[in-house]
Amino acid sequence: MSPAASLGREDLLLVEIDRFQGPMDLLLHLIRQQDINIFDIPIARITKQFLLAIEGMGQMELDSAGEFIEMAATLVRIKAQMLLPQTPGEEDEDPRAELVRRLLEYEQIREITDRMERSEADRARRFRKGYLPVRPAPAQEDLPLETTWGEVFQAALEVRNPEPHGGDHWVRLRPISMEEKVDLILDTLRRVSRIEFRGLLAPFREKMHGVMTFLAGLELSRRRRIRMRQTAPFHELWVYLREDEGEGSAEEKTPRNAEEETVAGADGAHSSEEGT
Repeated sequence: MSPAASLGREDLLLVEIDRFQGPMDLLLHLIRQQDINIFDIPIARITKQFLLAIEGMGQMELDSAGEFIEMAATLVRIKAQMLLPQTPGEEDEDPRAELVRRLLEYEQIREITDRMERSEADRARRFRKGYLPVRPAPAQEDLPLETTWGEVFQAALEVRNPEPHGGDHWVRLRPISMEEKVDLILDTLRRVSRIEFRGLLAPFREKMHGVMTFLAGLELSRRRRIRMRQTAPFHELWVYLREDEGEGSAEEKTPRNAEEETVAGADGAHSSEEGT
């Protein structure tokens, strides 16, 4: 006898198996549609209805059909366990308990999924694609970090001679002085206001130029004529011209310039006295 033949009029339900996502979805639908207490499932009636529903599966994929057949076997097993007589004096666990737990867990997951889908649909109606403009990345100078002397010395240690080219021969024409590098740094910064330390070394190939440029940078920093900064630890070292460097100040003058001005002032005063 088929499950359909054994169903009464009150047990007959018409369902479309294709619109369910799996056996748990179908089973929960059968329970909720008939307002059945999920903690007291009439397992015999639900089993008959479930078997009747999966009879019309037709050409369903093998994986999906296997899931429904497995659930049908579980329902039949629970039905058989409930028909067995209980041992006197023992309280056996309800065979439906595991099924109830799985149904409650599945129902909770489906409610969360439905809520997220409704929220996604609601947001799709409020915001169109590309509504928020892309935020530009912050410029490097917007996030300066004060450079420690340890980081400055680390930058100096990274100065390396470039790889020699085959057949090139370099001749040192004259010694390199620190004052020349001081003038080079100041002239460059007056044109561009800031430059990478590596950029000051680009025109030169000898390591001595790098050493003297680094020492000149330290001297200018001591005189408070330039600032050295890094955007982040171990990043490129940037050299800036101080805002008041354009006009210069008395404390920035070298001892030699100060001495020359003192001598010139004394000669001028002596000439005035002779004229009087």
